[in-house]
Amino acid sequence: MRIGIIGAGALGGMLAVLLDRAGHDVVATARGEQLAAIRADGLRLEGAYGSASARFTAAEALPEAPDLAILAVKAQDAPAAAAQNASALDGVPLVIVQNGVAGPQSLAATLPSTPTIGAASMIAASYLRPGTVTVTAAGVTVLAPGTASAVQVRAAGDVLGAVVEVRIADDLAGLQWSKLVVNQLNAAPAVTGLSLQEAIASGPLTAAIAAAMRETIRVAHADGVRLAGLPALPPALVRTLDRLPLPFAAVALRRGVLARMGDVPNPGSTLQSIRRGRPTEIDHLSGAVVATGARMGVPTPVNRRIVEVVREVAATGRFLSPDDAARRLRS
Repeated sequence: MRIGIIGAGALGGMLAVLLDRAGHDVVATARGEQLAAIRADGLRLEGAYGSASARFTAAEALPEAPDLAILAVKAQDAPAAAAQNASALDGVPLVIVQNGVAGPQSLAATLPSTPTIGAASMIAASYLRPGTVTVTAAGVTVLAPGTASAVQVRAAGDVLGAVVEVRIADDLAGLQWSKLVVNQLNAAPAVTGLSLQEAIASGPLTAAIAAAMRETIRVAHADGVRLAGLPALPPALVRTLDRLPLPFAAVALRRGVLARMGDVPNPGSTLQSIRRGRPTEIDHLSGAVVATGARMGVPTPVNRRIVEVVREVAATGRFLSPDDAARRLRS
């Protein structure tokens, strides 16, 4: 099968190598140093899915229509990437692996004849230097229909399920908001410059992240969203984060994160963007919680401060200690 991957960064690059290794004809888009590295030496994958190298066609835009496409760029880059590749995506099933709550919904006008499939992935992949992607933790990727039919969603799931664990959910909004709750963890490495495991060794910072998760859960509920579809956020954990005193919720959160992530340092996608000097997705993560909370009349003070502090760190390059970060987020 000819598979087009728009955005051969961390997750997109990982999928490009795995799908190439599975025998598919892969063409991927990239830019700058990453594009040059792939063209010169291919792309190297390391970590949880083994070590492999792949050489595939790389370009700034898809040169022709594939049989299946995957959009794996940052949320703020998705509209431009979709527009740039619109002609190649006409009528082609498109899996949109994207954080935030816009996803397929935001691309409907740009891609009116493209069957879209939303995706949330719990794979922890890092792209910190051109030409190499490292997977620090394997995980499940969940698909949910946007405008694609159930048959198209299952077909995409079969292709991706041959290289990573895939499940299918029926509620796109529930899946997106569930991932948004989990994405609050990104703030801890982003503001401290530490791995997630190191950052949540701080009880106060973990409690601040639990508070941000609680706000996200309550905003989702106020907006009529049923949190479901993501195995990393089972109903019991939702209840823990929503109802228990924050110190107890923080303990449960830390225990769950360490059990899933293990010992391999996970920098989180927001910190990766800061280290590469790229814009972060924070306006589509905590910023989305703040915006929806304002519309629904739900207070979101911790998420509002996360947006402020992440922007500050990204602009100055000055990270905070975990305890100082906790004070800033909860003050």
